[in-house]
Amino acid sequence: MAPPRNVVKIAVQMRDAIPQLIKLDQAKPLAAVLKEVCDAWSLVHSEHYALQFADGHRKYITENDLEAERLLGGLQCGNRERRRETLQHLVLLAPDMTFAQEVISRDGLQRLGTIIEDGDDLGELLALALRAFLELMEHGMVSWETLSIPFVRKVVCYVNMNLMDASVQPLALRLLESVTLSSPALGQLVKSEVPLDRLLVHLQVMNQQLQTKAMALLTALLQGASATERKHMLDYLWQRNLRQFIYKNIIHSAAPLGDEMAHHLYVLQALMLGLLESRMRTPLDPYSQEQREQLQALRQAAFDPEGESLGTGLSADRRRSLCAREFRKLGFSNSNPAQDLERVPPGLLALDNMLYFSRHAPSAYSRFVLENSSREDKHECPFARSSIQLTVLLCELLRIGEPCSETAQDFSPMFFSQDQSFHELFCVSIQLLNKTWKEMRASQEDFDKVMQVVREQLARTLALKPSSLELFRTKVNALPYGEVLRLRQTERLHQEGTLAPPLLELREKLKPELMGLIRQQRLLRLCEGTLFRKISSRRRQDKLWFCCLSPNHKVLQYGDMEEGSSPPTPESLPEQLPVGDIKALLTGKDCPHVREKGSGKQNKDLYELAFSVTYDHGEEEAYLNFIAPSKQEFHLWTDGLSTLLGSPMDSEQTRLDLEQLLTMETKLRLLELENVPIPEQPPPIPPPPTNFNFCYDCSIAEP
Repeated sequence: MAPPRNVVKIAVQMRDAIPQLIKLDQAKPLAAVLKEVCDAWSLVHSEHYALQFADGHRKYITENDLEAERLLGGLQCGNRERRRETLQHLVLLAPDMTFAQEVISRDGLQRLGTIIEDGDDLGELLALALRAFLELMEHGMVSWETLSIPFVRKVVCYVNMNLMDASVQPLALRLLESVTLSSPALGQLVKSEVPLDRLLVHLQVMNQQLQTKAMALLTALLQGASATERKHMLDYLWQRNLRQFIYKNIIHSAAPLGDEMAHHLYVLQALMLGLLESRMRTPLDPYSQEQREQLQALRQAAFDPEGESLGTGLSADRRRSLCAREFRKLGFSNSNPAQDLERVPPGLLALDNMLYFSRHAPSAYSRFVLENSSREDKHECPFARSSIQLTVLLCELLRIGEPCSETAQDFSPMFFSQDQSFHELFCVSIQLLNKTWKEMRASQEDFDKVMQVVREQLARTLALKPSSLELFRTKVNALPYGEVLRLRQTERLHQEGTLAPPLLELREKLKPELMGLIRQQRLLRLCEGTLFRKISSRRRQDKLWFCCLSPNHKVLQYGDMEEGSSPPTPESLPEQLPVGDIKALLTGKDCPHVREKGSGKQNKDLYELAFSVTYDHGEEEAYLNFIAPSKQEFHLWTDGLSTLLGSPMDSEQTRLDLEQLLTMETKLRLLELENVPIPEQPPPIPPPPTNFNFCYDCSIAEP
């Protein structure tokens, strides 16, 4: 009979005692189980004992844990060695939720807080006390806001001390980070007591753990500050060359970047870019003299680079008319550009970007504006409209104005490589947009399509996390419109599973059969015949002739025809050319009837449709020349003649037909596997059995 499911066999051991193997009935109260175990060892007061896992997490199995009382009693012992062992044991057991509840309920946090505040030992004992305190607080049973101001100030002192044990300061910084993030009031205390210069000192030591915790506290202080305070703090840090130090000594350090540091750099990047949010959400004020002057400076940089006044000697109305026309040329949708910049986002951030581009890349700015404003073929790229939409696009890609993720690590080293990184990124992106516009031969109606391509170019390049702006420029310019289309096609095929190795193998097996089908179709088309036009010496296509392949595929039959008459039967055609006499197939400029006829547009069109077959006529080489009525007929006839000659069919039409047939046949064969993932590799074939004695002998009759 099988034992009940709630009964398990476990081994119980105790120091200086013989281990027991007991049957533990999980339905019994834990106190009864403990009494049975203690009775087996002749121990009294079973309520003073607890069960603990001997391996792994070493958690207690207890309903009323008195081990906590014993450990907390050890904290008050005057023997330093015993206190150290007690703290080590406490650190080991603190992650256990049950044990933590018992410790906290017995004022364990207060006892640890006393050790930390007294600071009698600034070495290992203090580090162990801080670690145990943090482990207990991490359970969330006690709020960080309950900590006393003297306690927080004492921890701040440990952070600000110059000569301090290397194991203490990272723990003190970690504690202050939790305080800052959880309690605004205590966070203000930490901000006032811990100077930024002190955090810079911790960041510049070659201790990765200390750097990480200092960066954590720094980002916590920045997150707790108001927008104005955050800007002042970041400006001060940048003046103290923090950005350069992060870029050279943390991002490009010889030691690998940890996940925690990567997260804090992501937060710092988000806070840096978040300073742009106020400009992004502020519309242009048409009554602001400063903003009107900025718009005029933008116009003058494009059309009055020498600083000449607009329309000197003209009336006020004439000057306003010229100014409105130049704003239109600049790419604004309205003659009053303030109306374009009233939209938020991007608000004033778009104007900031345009001004930065005009001042820091004046030649590129002038070239962009003048090149497009002078075009009359409706293919001009509007600078202002593009800049406004591009600013919106960059804000979306960089998540400006969105709250920071608690786990993300996707910072970009490029934003720590130089000052004004967002505006510099805009300068590269606006030139990329102009380049993509030309590659797509876009017009105003294609504006949204161009922006979609530019979004993809920027997103793909940002995902590579280039280490500098120059590297970003190189990579994004190496991703032209044609490459974006190719990547889209490849990804679509991957999503459909077309490029999975098993499907590629299936397609290769299907190709010979489908190529045979295409060859058969080409020969049938030749048998149907086609009406061709003859080219006279004056380049006039005024005569018609008909050519077809005999049903047995051995003879080409052809002859002249009158326009408007019905196609003749093969037997009525007077001329014949045996397929066996054909020596070669010529196309394009190699054909004798279009060779050396000049290079005009009409001749180029004929080159694409011309083909000839060479054959022996007595002792001379003769030609049968064709001008196909269309590109499709050209492909069909050249494929068919190649098949007759035993040559491969390499036309574009054959490639398209083969791809279509392969796609259809593959989908038909995989209908029953819809929504079933296809593995990259076939499952392994199991090894053969050690013997084959399992075969059933059918000749033996059963009794």
